[in-house]
This record gives sequence, C-alpha cells and structure tokens, in this order.
Amino acid sequence: MRPVTRRAVLGGLLATPLLAACAGFDTSGAAAPGTVGFLSTQFTPVEERQRFEQVLRSQLPVPVAYNPVEGGVFTTTIKSQAQARNVRTALIGGLYNDLAPLADAFDDVGGILGRLSGAGYPDEILKLTTLGGSTPKFVPWMQATYIVAVNKQALQWLPAGADVRELTYDQYLAWARAAQAAAGRPVFGIPAGPKGLFYRFTQGYLLPSFTGGQVTTFRSADAEAAWTYMADLWAATAPASTNYEYMQEPLARGEVLVAWDHVARLVGATKDKPDDWLMVPAPRGPKGRGYMLVLAGLALPKGGLERPAAEEVIRGIAGAGMQVETLRQNAFFPVTSVQLPADLPGAISSEAAAVTAQAGSRDAILSLPPVGLGSRDAQVGQVFKDCFREICLNRRPVRQVLDEQAGRLSALLAAAKVPCWSPDPAAPVCAVA
Repeated sequence: MRPVTRRAVLGGLLATPLLAACAGFDTSGAAAPGTVGFLSTQFTPVEERQRFEQVLRSQLPVPVAYNPVEGGVFTTTIKSQAQARNVRTALIGGLYNDLAPLADAFDDVGGILGRLSGAGYPDEILKLTTLGGSTPKFVPWMQATYIVAVNKQALQWLPAGADVRELTYDQYLAWARAAQAAAGRPVFGIPAGPKGLFYRFTQGYLLPSFTGGQVTTFRSADAEAAWTYMADLWAATAPASTNYEYMQEPLARGEVLVAWDHVARLVGATKDKPDDWLMVPAPRGPKGRGYMLVLAGLALPKGGLERPAAEEVIRGIAGAGMQVETLRQNAFFPVTSVQLPADLPGAISSEAAAVTAQAGSRDAILSLPPVGLGSRDAQVGQVFKDCFREICLNRRPVRQVLDEQAGRLSALLAAAKVPCWSPDPAAPVCAVA
C-alpha cells in the first residue's frame, strides 16, 4: 500500500427543488432537526452526488443532508444568511477559491485541526487553511489535480532516451510531432471544448513551468516563449480538441492516445482495459514542474446549526474510510496520510502514483486556481481562453496578443483588489508586472 500525502473540479448542475426535498434539505441548505445540512459546490452531477451520499451514509454515524449547488448560488446563500443573521446550514464545503471570499462568515476551526493533528495533513495544505488570515477557517476535505493519460500504443514514438514519467516540455512536443508523423494524424489532445478545462493547463502548468508565475509574469519574455511553445504544440494536437470537454471519452474511443486533463475527467478512459494505459505527471519546463492543486475544504458557518454533529461529520470525513471511499467513488484524492488499499480500481491506483510523483517532484511549482475573484473569476478565465484562441487558432503574433490581454487582465485585477495566489509572490493586490 502507498501513503497518499499530497493530491485535488467539477462544475455542474444546480440541484432541483425536487431532488433537494428528497434528500432532506431545501435549496438554502437547511435540513431537518438532528440532520447536518451540508451545502457544497462539489459533486453536482447527479451520479457523483448519489455516490457521495452513499459514502456519507456508509461511513458516518450522523445523518447528513448533502446539498450540492452551483458556485453563484453557494456564495449568495452564505452571504445572505450571514447578513440576515439567519444561518440555516450546519456545514459548508467548497474549493479553496469558493471559500476564500467568504472567510469572514466562517468560525475558527483551529481546535478541530488540533484534534486531527495525527491525520497527516501536508504542511503546504495546512498553510492554506487560514484563507489569507491569521486563524484556520477550514479543515481540508479532499484534493484533485491534472495529469497526463497515455495509451501504451503511443510509447513507441517517445523520443530516444525519454522517460515518460519525467518528460520535459521539449520532449513532450517532440513526442507529439513524432506520433503525428507516424500515425498520419495528431494523436495528442487537450480539453479545449466550450466546457473543457484547457485554460487550467496554461494557468497552472505551462506558465508556471516556463515563467515561475501565473499573473505577475503574464506578459514577460518567458511567457512569450511559453505561448510560442503552446502554438507549436497545438499544431501537433488533434484539431477536434476544440470539441472535447472530458478527455476520457475521446481517449476511450481511440481518437487520441495522449491527453492532459483533470483526474476525475480521465479515470473513465481506462476502466475497461486498465493495462493498456499509463497515468503520468505533466512535463517540466525551464522553471520546474508546474502543477495545479485543486483543494476542497470544510467550514463551519458562524451561527450554524447542529454544531456538535457538524464537527462529528468533519472528524468522520477526515477518517481513513471516508477519504479512501471518496477516492474510490469520485476520484478525488485524500488530503491525509491514509494508506491506499491494494484493491483500488486500476485507473485510480495508476492516477494515485502519478499524482504523488507530480506533487513530490524536486522542482514542483504548486499553483492554485484564481482566488477571491468572485464574479470576475469567469472573466479572468476568459483571458486565458482568448489567448489560446488568438495565438493557437488564429495564429496572431504572441507579443501582440499578450499585450492586449494583459490590459484586460490588469483591469479585472485592479477592480477585484485581491492578493496574489500561488505561485506568484505574495502581494496585497495582485497585478500584471
């Protein structure tokens, strides 16, 4: 068995009033007396929600009404209840960037973390629990990240001497080109469809690996080199990638053989023939191996209901059984030092090895999704999407595009007035240099 010490997004559908009623809560996150009303941004797709609810029932002695909602509803619900001093929830769960703008609405959980000190939370995750303040405001819940899925057919085209688990970006590009030439078509892919997460590749992987940053280095000479590389890589990437939202589907169909995506969006590709696949870390660049940590946490709203039971749920979720079953059912990884059992599905086991290697790299550069942007988060994401469209699809000059988009990004950040997030250096207000 392997210890899991570091690992972490799925958007989705707003739970309908009918589903909410059946689960014992309403859309405000309220629950019946004696039940912990759990409001969350995670596991919104119906199948994922149902699997997680089953895990909650099987692992916890406390009844929980799990209410997954879209991010805007989540934020509005918490803010409106706090302002009205009429809190109807007991437990809050969301990604780091969901929780950060709401830190003032949460109680200090330092005492709970103290009692869970033996769980083995990594230091880099514990540092994030303060949400930029001086006291812990959430208990780590689960984590995910993005890695590369490889059909073993593609290994025949690896550059001489390259290790598929220790690739540089130059080797990755050479591999894509060699595979394209040998197969007669591009066989590398990225999730560049309308709902794909390809922009996280540039935010959390490409730019940190080439520039060491995400925002402050946005229009640097190193960023220009990164986007020039991206244009070259796109030329050896399947054009149908602009239609791909979840890479597990084109991988399973054989349309592509190598693809980067979120771990929860790759796991389905390998389920029928796990021995045909490898899961490997993302490449490394001149500055190191950039990777994005998607961290989810559990918070207690000030004035929240069912406090003793809610704290019991938090302690239960931190337990080994809950951490492993969440991984087994929904492919989100433990945040504790739990030992992984030998009977995990092959795809999950392979992902776990890649996730551990990626985060544990000697030159790892941890990146976070944009933090604290609220309603501007989608607009900032659009900046990176537009860079891809203009540089890779429309083939416009890289420097021209970066200068234009840097102006947009600067205006959004100036209006948001938020601190920088990793890997950019700490600053009270984040800005493009």
